[in-house]
Amino acid sequence: MPRVLRIINRFNLGGPTYNAAYLTKYLPDRYETLLLGGMKDSTEDSSQFIVENLGITPKVLPEMKRAINPWQDYSAYKSVQRVIEEFKPDIVHTHASKPGAIGRFAAHKMKVPVIIHTFHGHVFHSYFGPAMTGFYKGLERKLANISTKIIAISERQKEELSGIHGICAPEKIEVVPLGFDLQRFQDGIEEKRKVFRDEFRIGDEDVAIGIIGRLVPIKNHRLFLESIAWIKERTTKKIKAFIVGDGESRQELENICLDLNLTFSNDSDDIVDVYFTSWVKNVDFVNAGVDIVTLTSLNEGTPVSLIEAQASNRAIVSTRVGGIENVVIPNETALLSEPDDMEGFKNNLLRLVEEKELRDRFGEKGWAFVKDKFHFERLVSDITNLYDRLLA
Repeated sequence: MPRVLRIINRFNLGGPTYNAAYLTKYLPDRYETLLLGGMKDSTEDSSQFIVENLGITPKVLPEMKRAINPWQDYSAYKSVQRVIEEFKPDIVHTHASKPGAIGRFAAHKMKVPVIIHTFHGHVFHSYFGPAMTGFYKGLERKLANISTKIIAISERQKEELSGIHGICAPEKIEVVPLGFDLQRFQDGIEEKRKVFRDEFRIGDEDVAIGIIGRLVPIKNHRLFLESIAWIKERTTKKIKAFIVGDGESRQELENICLDLNLTFSNDSDDIVDVYFTSWVKNVDFVNAGVDIVTLTSLNEGTPVSLIEAQASNRAIVSTRVGGIENVVIPNETALLSEPDDMEGFKNNLLRLVEEKELRDRFGEKGWAFVKDKFHFERLVSDITNLYDRLLA
């Protein structure tokens, strides 16, 4: 029986955890899988419940953390080597940057037959200065050389990895989109909408606008808040904004609200412009309750929030970065603008605030688009076929 060691950085809410969990649970019985992950960051909510709900008991390495720390990272590398020695995998499959480096170096050292890495995103622009970006590109090129296969989660990401950043030849890259269990976003959608809107006292004619994700600089929440303030001055509709998530930028974003004269709170009993909800596990209630889902990132892989928004029949306004054009249907489920086009983003958002029929039309097309393309059964099938080919 072939053995797969699957390594992710940490169990936090996001695409890597969901996909690692589904692949661990649902690969055919002819594969044995061990899921290995690090510790979640203190600014993130744990997603351990995702794997636990699937009956998976992962192995956790306390020394593998999000932040770069040479001593801890070397300790994690040695720990992964020990796991490989004990488990004797035929395949090591890593997800995201930190485990991608530690796991692939360890697998190469231990002569694992098949080494695969999935890029859920990358840090090749908008994260660091030129010197550090160059360092990471050089490191990823070395890692690609010792990898059997690289997985990109969208055609756009494959183009970035091979054509723009020169990480490896396109022939070495397999495109495998993410996969999720999206049915819960359709189930009971009207009841969930009522629960959410009653909690925050949102009227039938009010327009609720949400953004979901980590509060970190790369997500560019400033653009979201500036757009809310700008639209408030130009619409007669009552709007409410919801920032769902948490992270290092929380205090900065609250200060931006003060500068923009936007009232804010984390208490649903308060009547304010912006609600900071922190992390919400039942994000299907959020998506059912809002009218528009936004994304303002400077860099993305495949944003889960936009897939889930379409599964919830919600219209989208987003920046055009990473693989987003492969995740939505431009001008049919989403309005897109370039990341440096602030006016374009604001006008797109104002248009959807003003035009309910357009919101409804975009929302109706979303579920049909994502329900099969991003279902976990398709993901499992694609990865199983890839494993079979590489082992053969």
